[in-house]
Amino acid sequence: MIPLQAVTPAALTEAIPGVPIEEARRIVGAVHRHDHLPAAVRNVRRVTLDRVRAAGALPTLTLYGVQRSRIDPFVKYSLETPGGEIVETVRIPLERNGRYSVCVSSQAGCALGCIFCATGRLGLQRNLETWEIIEQVRMVRRGLNRGQGQRVHGIVFQGMGEPLANLDSVIESIRVASDPSGLAIDGRAITVCTAGLPAGIRRLAREVPAVRLALSIASPIPSVRRRLMPIDLAFPLEEVLDAALEHSRVTRLAPMWSFTLLSGVNDSVQDARRLAQLARGFTRNGGMRPRISIVPFNAIDLEGPQSFGRSSHDREEAFRQVLREAGLPSHKRYSGGADILGACGQLAGSHAHQPGQKSSTAATPPASTTENE
Repeated sequence: MIPLQAVTPAALTEAIPGVPIEEARRIVGAVHRHDHLPAAVRNVRRVTLDRVRAAGALPTLTLYGVQRSRIDPFVKYSLETPGGEIVETVRIPLERNGRYSVCVSSQAGCALGCIFCATGRLGLQRNLETWEIIEQVRMVRRGLNRGQGQRVHGIVFQGMGEPLANLDSVIESIRVASDPSGLAIDGRAITVCTAGLPAGIRRLAREVPAVRLALSIASPIPSVRRRLMPIDLAFPLEEVLDAALEHSRVTRLAPMWSFTLLSGVNDSVQDARRLAQLARGFTRNGGMRPRISIVPFNAIDLEGPQSFGRSSHDREEAFRQVLREAGLPSHKRYSGGADILGACGQLAGSHAHQPGQKSSTAATPPASTTENE
């Protein structure tokens, strides 16, 4: 059966003979407006609807639990797939009231083993299908008050899994999400975050050039990066940045470089100087100047011992000052939902609640989700 929430109008016409593109657009639009295929769709023939019903279905994820942070307006959804895997999705408030971004998972688990990430401890269970990615956004959207103007404004592929290791499903989900008849989300409001798979980065540039790219850097020093991110053994940062350079040239979009500060590991002034050198070289070679996002380390297990610590305020400021002096402004990412293990690096299918239980609603939101300069 064809998952109707996970096809573009063009894909629907290709999959079901006799469905013209005009009617396909109306059908796909109706599915996303109503969360089901209505009995009748305006200006769509009965014979067309019958064909689509016979060939299509709307599979769902099971809502296992919802956790609302007590310290900020982040909400984590735990969703169960038909195969029994638990994946996690986070609703992120944006600066404009009523607008949200959805942090989606692309895999159940992850094979890359980045040692400062909770998902990396799980190993890979399987890739998610296109409909399972799209359904995460739809599940979040169902909890919004669209009558009051609340809506999903963007998507970030930064949940569980490495998106570029499941690229077919990720690209197809981007096409559905950005299609005017689908979720109608501007491609420029969609970001794909990667630990660094060069072939996937190049394919993103070719096939979905409106989408933004984010790279996890971890360290500009090869020996340190390999220890933190084993993927560097197969794809050294130099190769990853070559692919990102090509992406920047093709799309004319500046990549985001995500840098998680780990106390005593990668947060020294010398580390900052090496990062600045890397960023200047990237720009000098024809790329757009990278947007550097400084990410505070989030505890992976709120109760157990931690392998790493969060950098002090002074060390973080000294690090960012080096970047400023090199002409490289940075922003400090506000990574919310840490108390419910919903912040960057914490997603691992953890459930400190009973299925379906909701914690108290969030406190007043911060003025911004980033600290900009």
